[in-house]
Amino acid sequence: MYKPFIQPPALVRQLYPNRLWRMNPLEQSVYLTFDDGPHPEITPFVLEQLSRAGAKATFFCIGSRVAAYPQVYQQIIEQGHRVGNHTHQHLHAWRTNQADYLNDVAAAANLIDSNLFRPPYGKLSWQMAKQIPTVIKEPAQIVMWDILSGDFDQRLTVAGCLENCRRFLRPGSIIVLHDSEKAWGRLSVLLPALISLTASAGYSLKSLP
Repeated sequence: MYKPFIQPPALVRQLYPNRLWRMNPLEQSVYLTFDDGPHPEITPFVLEQLSRAGAKATFFCIGSRVAAYPQVYQQIIEQGHRVGNHTHQHLHAWRTNQADYLNDVAAAANLIDSNLFRPPYGKLSWQMAKQIPTVIKEPAQIVMWDILSGDFDQRLTVAGCLENCRRFLRPGSIIVLHDSEKAWGRLSVLLPALISLTASAGYSLKSLP
């Protein structure tokens, strides 16, 4: 079974230096990101939690879900958060030919006005990465992560997910969460706890610039 790194090793980051792994380590800020939405119930919950904390975040949306729930997508934007492209059908780049994958990203770009792109599963070939700027808004930025919370992993507890974040939390961390049904059982408890954790550590929560 595929097990992604909670925090990608330095070697992996060095192999893909043009991808965004972490923000400015000199600023006392953390960047929450939410993949796989929007969702008609879960995304509004996330927005409410962020609003209560005066926090901003970035939502990497699936195009087909934007088409299904445009009001929720608009709510994200109206509340001052950033959005990013997460493909139209949540495709796995290593299991999809390049033309089909790029067409799928382009389909999402018709609905998601953003220069930010995060590949589902964190998978993207060198060739596909070179072509991403041709199908999304310039200047294109491929966004990865500094911390993978693991909220999507049904083998993990909320405590385990929170410990993943606490252990690796540092200035500039980009943290991956999911506003999706698969993650909901953990996210519903994890998000308030994570907001409290970052606040107590003196971090501000920002959206990606």
